[in-house]
Amino acid sequence: MKHAGTQALAALAPLLTELRALPGWVERKPGTFYRAGTAMLHFHEDPAGLFADLKQDGRFVRWPVNTRAQQRAVWVAARDMLQSARALQS
Repeated sequence: MKHAGTQALAALAPLLTELRALPGWVERKPGTFYRAGTAMLHFHEDPAGLFADLKQDGRFVRWPVNTRAQQRAVWVAARDMLQSARALQS
């Protein structure tokens, strides 16, 4: 499964906009997010569709992101992960 290219990321533009607004991470290249120097989220494309790999509990979990509902689920999971990380730092 290859990393998402320009066209795939364009299809995810609304999700990417929402992800970029979340505090606590940096988008080092389009669609690839890091927190504290560690890769946390990136996207893949294959014939089955588009997928997000979100690091949760130290490992990447694959999420489908082909529908708005799936994208919302990834956004919520990313937000919750970042909030938990900030709470642990406090």
